[in-house]
Amino acid sequence: MKGLHKPLITMEHTITKILVANRGEIALRVMRTAREMGIKTVAIYSEADRRAPHVMFADEAVCIGPAPSAQSLSLIHILTLPTIYSV
Repeated sequence: MKGLHKPLITMEHTITKILVANRGEIALRVMRTAREMGIKTVAIYSEADRRAPHVMFADEAVCIGPAPSAQSLSLIHILTLPTIYSV
């Protein structure tokens, strides 16, 4: 068929786990969809969010520091997590 694109996921490259760097309803929607697709999820959270719904719903959760986002959610810190936790 003309105009169809190659699929992003092929048999050689199957996504098995994703890091969800968000919280609230968006994170829960992503996690629900991932679960339906058989994909594991990892939530990142600050100490203030340790009992938040997205943290409890995720297959794995990683605390990345104290509550103020300026102290815990640095982009460089987030980008190193997949290597450390095999995401």
